[in-house]
Amino acid sequence: MANALISIQIIPKTKNGEDVIPYVDEAIKVIEDSGVKYQVSPLETTMEGEMYELMNVIGKMNERMIEIGSRNVISQVKILYQPNGIEMTQLTEKYR
Repeated sequence: MANALISIQIIPKTKNGEDVIPYVDEAIKVIEDSGVKYQVSPLETTMEGEMYELMNVIGKMNERMIEIGSRNVISQVKILYQPNGIEMTQLTEKYR
């Protein structure tokens, strides 16, 4: 079982005030390509897995933003670390 849930909102600084949605799509693709379980919400994306693996994914997301032209990136991150295990469904099942 996973030991962490990490939610991230990535805010890239775009060239000339371009729309950030294509950048956010690329950030989500990095998550998808990593193979970790994730759920996209309107304002952030939540990943489920091992904490250090998820932190590595966040690093790759930020690097990708720079690769595609962002000058800098703000990443707002929330971490739930629970060594005995945690899953997204444990926190949301009563709302589904």
